[in-house]
Amino acid sequence: MFGAEDIDLKYQRRREWVFLLIAGIFLGSLAMLNILGVSRFIDLSSWLGISDESSVRFSIAIGVLPYPITFLCTDIISEVYGRRRANMVVWIGLVLNIWVLLVVWFGGWLEAPENLNPNGTMPVGVSEGKAVVPDEYAFYAIRTLTVGATVASMIAYLTAQFVDVHVFHFLKKKTKGKKLWLRNNLSTMTSQLIDSVAVILITYYWSKGITVPEGKDVTLFLLSLILSSYLFKFFFALFDTIPVYFIVRKLRVYLNVEDELGY
Repeated sequence: MFGAEDIDLKYQRRREWVFLLIAGIFLGSLAMLNILGVSRFIDLSSWLGISDESSVRFSIAIGVLPYPITFLCTDIISEVYGRRRANMVVWIGLVLNIWVLLVVWFGGWLEAPENLNPNGTMPVGVSEGKAVVPDEYAFYAIRTLTVGATVASMIAYLTAQFVDVHVFHFLKKKTKGKKLWLRNNLSTMTSQLIDSVAVILITYYWSKGITVPEGKDVTLFLLSLILSSYLFKFFFALFDTIPVYFIVRKLRVYLNVEDELGY
């Protein structure tokens, strides 16, 4: 026979394991999006019927792909574990960003090539009319983009994530714990708009990580990137309402939780 203390301990262990799993997915997604960053842009214009002659393109950075998962995770943590745990994960994410910066910086600093460019990239040589790419080129190219993208991401990330958590709990208070779909969508959509604008502008103007194609209007090009990034996140913000409802409902039963745990 199991006593009350054994049952409480069982649920307590479940709660911690589930929290670690969700936080792990959040932090893993965050690490991927910062390392991949703006190393590649994917043009999805043809998927949306936008012609090649159009001046407006639908392009997203590859680092954006895992981004919606981070907001899905913080919304689930907010709903099940409460605001304090959600904020804690956000702060741990900031520490992870700094750790990524240290690793890529230190990896490039050790035995750095003598011919390293001032901006941290490797020069491309020419031999017999063909480009010669040094063995270290890929690492230093990713390193340069990662450092710039991570700094931009940290600023945008902190702002967006705290806005997400604040709006989520503000709406939860106003709706008296009802209408999860409303706070999940509005909090995510608001914070992701902030993030999209901040990341693109900081990456372009500060870290010089975005190159505007020759002949393209800078303002129009940057607006296209911001809108593309936001619309991608907006779509997934709408899409994740169903999984948030489903997961939260199942977790409340599995963890024996009627309302948020508040820790």
